[in-house]
Order: sequence, then structure tokens, then C-alpha cells
Amino acid sequence: MNFLSTLPFFTQFSLFLVISLVSSFIIFHVGKYLFLHFGLLDNPAPYGHKRKPVPFGIGSVLYLNFLFLSAFLYPILSDINQSRLFIILVLGGIVTLVSFVDDLDTIYKFDRVSKSDIKKTAEELGNMRRSTPFFVPAKVRLMMQIGVGAIIGITSIKIGYISNIFGGVLYLDQYYVILGSFQIYLIPLIFTIIWYVVVFNSVNWSDGVPGLTSGLSFVTLLVMTVLTIKLYLIDPSSPSQGNSVFVLFCLAIFIPSVLIGWLYNIRPQVLLGESGTMFTAFMIATLAIIAGGKIATVATVLGVYLIDAFYVILMRLYNKKNPLAGDRIHHLHYRLLNMGLSENFVRYFVYSLAFLFGMAAIFLDKVGKVILFFVLIIIVVFITKILSLKK
Repeated sequence: MNFLSTLPFFTQFSLFLVISLVSSFIIFHVGKYLFLHFGLLDNPAPYGHKRKPVPFGIGSVLYLNFLFLSAFLYPILSDINQSRLFIILVLGGIVTLVSFVDDLDTIYKFDRVSKSDIKKTAEELGNMRRSTPFFVPAKVRLMMQIGVGAIIGITSIKIGYISNIFGGVLYLDQYYVILGSFQIYLIPLIFTIIWYVVVFNSVNWSDGVPGLTSGLSFVTLLVMTVLTIKLYLIDPSSPSQGNSVFVLFCLAIFIPSVLIGWLYNIRPQVLLGESGTMFTAFMIATLAIIAGGKIATVATVLGVYLIDAFYVILMRLYNKKNPLAGDRIHHLHYRLLNMGLSENFVRYFVYSLAFLFGMAAIFLDKVGKVILFFVLIIIVVFITKILSLKK
């Protein structure tokens, strides 16, 4: 540990990056073997796929790799960053565990469906769905998201301020209540909960094409890395540098895992499942706050699916359906696929939009980011209009 602490920061960063790449490769291989051994496989038949079943829910190893390397990171962090890492590990573990239980439900609920059932209707397939002890209702998942946001909202990680597009910042910690030894800031608490719920569902709902979510997450984390390095170099103030150092260390550990997961997922040889998707969303939401409240940049990268999520919620409410329940109709990727476009086109179209808008947002001022986000809204609305005409 003393050896690590004596190295220059960017040497430490590079070292964690390389070690994580190696450990991620190993842990994915071991995880794939164990999932195959214990039969933790998806059933592609209900979704119209003719491929062989592959390990499902293997995204849980993203958390395990992060947990393993955190043991080496923890001793070289400052006290406040050690506390932040502890919070991330505890809440990230809860998110991964609950989501993995939901993955088990997905694995076992359609185990009676075979390739001969592919042409059956959604209603007929629904009748073949079996009850499992692993089912996690949408309301429980939502309560978990709110709970995670609420816990973060009463810690030092909370959203304490937002940028003012006319200059300066707007501080949100003006009103608070005291509960025992806790001083709870009300507006940051509300903002933080909303942020987590939005990111959780936007990232999760993008998981409709193999490799789409992991690739989009990789692009988001890559843009976040460039932004944080920029902040580290131009802002020498102690709090900002401490935040940037912590975020870059976490990204050095996490990005290789997401990259390996994406490469396996895009074929697909494995499916990350809810556990991988939700832990990735948790990391994106948390690191965006710690990086200095750079929520606008992350929102721009995820803009396609933030806007898509808003559209889907409106459509579900309009059709008097549960806004949190899944469907295979309204999401942008499903509408593109139904139009006859290939999965590869859908993937790289979303990646390209996210990367271009994310990189542009890094070098724009506050007003520029707002304008950029509205341009993205116009693009998504235009695509939606074109798709509706194609029907």
C-alpha cells in the first residue's frame, strides 16, 4: 500500500486501469463458467431469438470486481473519500443483490418455453410464465431506487447545488430539518432522489438490444473520464482535486469491467441482466454528483434515453398502464427495430449520438449545454415522428 501511495497520481490511475482490465477479464471468464455450470441461462424463445441460451445476470460480477479492487484503493484515499467508497460499496451491493434476485426470476419464469413456442403471441407466452420465488414487483424496485437516492441525499454525496445558466451556482442547502444527529437538507434530498430514479430507469429501459446499455454506459463513463481529467487539470482547489481524484480512481476500476461486459454482451456470449444494468446506473448517477455536480453533461450523454423514458412514461399513462412496467412497443430501439433496421444500426446510432453530444457538452458553457440538450430533444422527436409515419 505504501508503494501505491508514493506513485504520481496518473501512474496510480493507469495502474488501476490495467489491473482492472486483467481482473475483469478473469472474473468474467470465471463467472461465465459458473453460470453455465449452475444453469443460470436465459431463455431466448419468448423473445423471438433462435440463438442458444447464454449466461444471464452475469453483470453482477461488475460489482464483485469493483469490490475486490476497492480493497487496494481504500488505504490510499483521504478520510472523506474512504467514507464515500464505503457508501458506494454498501448501496451498490444492495442494488446488485436485489437486481440479481430479479434476474433469477427472469431465468426461471419461462423455463417451460421452447423454440417451438416462438411464434406464439405475447398473451400466450404470458400464460406460460411460471411463478417463481424471485419475482421483484416494480413497486419494490422503485422503492429501492428512492431509498438509494434518499440515503445518498442525506450524505456528503448529495446534490448540494446546481449550475445557474446565467452564471454562478444555485445552492440548494438553504432549508433543513434536524432528526436526531442528522441534519437533513430538504431540497438536495428531493433533487438527489429524482436524479437516481431518472438515471436508474433511463439506463435500465435502454436494455432492449444486446450491447446497447453496456455500450451506452461505456460511452457515458468515457465522457465522464475526459471531463473529470479536464477538471483535475484546470481546478487546483483542494476540494475539487479530491473529488476528481476519487472519481478517476473509481472510473479506472469500473470502465474496464463495463468494456469487457460490452464486448461479451454485444455478440452476445453473455447477458448482463438487471444486476449489471442497475449497478452501472448507480455508478453513473453517483460519480456524476461527486465529480462536481456534472449532471448536465451526463444528462446530455444519456439524453436519448432520458427523452425516450419521458416519452414512454407519457404513452403508458395515456394508455392507462403502469408507467414502470416494461413493453416492447414504445421504446426508441424497439420502434427502430420494428421499422426493419438492424440491431447493429440501432446500437451504433445511439452510441454515436451519445458520444458526439457528450464530447460537445464537455467544451460548452452552461447555456450551450442547455441549447445542446434541446437540439437532442428535437432530433429524438423528429425520429419519433418519422417512425409514426412509417406505421
